[in-house]
Amino acid sequence: METISVKQLAEKHRAGRIDLIDVRMPTEYREVHAEGARNYPLDVLDPKAIAGSRNGRSAEPLYVICKSGNRSTKAVQKFLDAGIENVVNVEGGTTAWDAAGLPVQRGKKSISLDRQVRIAAGALVFAGAALGYFVHPYFIGLSAFVGAGLVFAGITDTCGMGMMIAKMPWNRCQGGGSCSA
Repeated sequence: METISVKQLAEKHRAGRIDLIDVRMPTEYREVHAEGARNYPLDVLDPKAIAGSRNGRSAEPLYVICKSGNRSTKAVQKFLDAGIENVVNVEGGTTAWDAAGLPVQRGKKSISLDRQVRIAAGALVFAGAALGYFVHPYFIGLSAFVGAGLVFAGITDTCGMGMMIAKMPWNRCQGGGSCSA
């Protein structure tokens, strides 16, 4: 997998137009993103559709960025698995881009998906405990279910609640698909 540093990418950006996609959640993208990046969230990433929409620029590299480089690595792998070879991962992601003082666009701050999951899980556990105490003991099962889900999420590094919350309207782009600034 080919990679590039944010400083090398910035030099290429100054020299001419680059094709840069950001694979973070739309809320993260809206908060801060590298200038010129287009948003294609990893959970709905369609490599073939993106490759087909590059308007004759398929000979040029497609650069992929996220927050720190983890999701962009997964996205690049999706492209490679789809047979699209000229894709480059941006090392350090938007965090490194911003820390290097490179141009970013800032927008509306939002609650991170991680915090939203903690709020929802805490509210469900509290509701299960309160309902179990005041209404019927069977409601304690709600708290147990959420606790089991959190353990499963920690072991497998997949979070069903996070995936559901990510699909909520306040975490999506209006009109779906790609988000732009």
